Amino acid sequence: MSTHRWVVFVVDDEPMIAMTLRLILMAHGFDARSFTDPLDALSAAHSMPPDLLISDVAMPHINGYELAIQMMRLHRGCKVLLITGQTTTENLHIAAKAKGYDFDVLTKPVPPKFLLARIEELLENESDAVPTNDFSSARC
Repeated sequence: MSTHRWVVFVVDDEPMIAMTLRLILMAHGFDARSFTDPLDALSAAHSMPPDLLISDVAMPHINGYELAIQMMRLHRGCKVLLITGQTTTENLHIAAKAKGYDFDVLTKPVPPKFLLARIEELLENESDAVPTNDFSSARC
């Protein structure tokens, strides 16, 4: 059994949401990092590829869909979970699907138990492999 701690990037332009999600994930054994600027998360992924990206959809600079696509281009195999509090993001979902990306999107507020269950489902397929965080086998 692997003792690997999954690396999760949480990106939300609301600092309290980003920090709260990070703390919840850390309490459940994840190596969670939070960012309020999606460009900072993208930059950090060059030195520490995350296994999972959890991102708000509506953010400054680039939206969550754009961040997810760029992150997946950097690190193939990245798991992505998007969260939105807005109902006007359907066009972003359609545009991402047209590019071949079909992301899970949860609506805020997301109860922690539901979020953790969804994360477990996303990472379940990876549990047989021993994840590493070097660039030769980066996940996200």
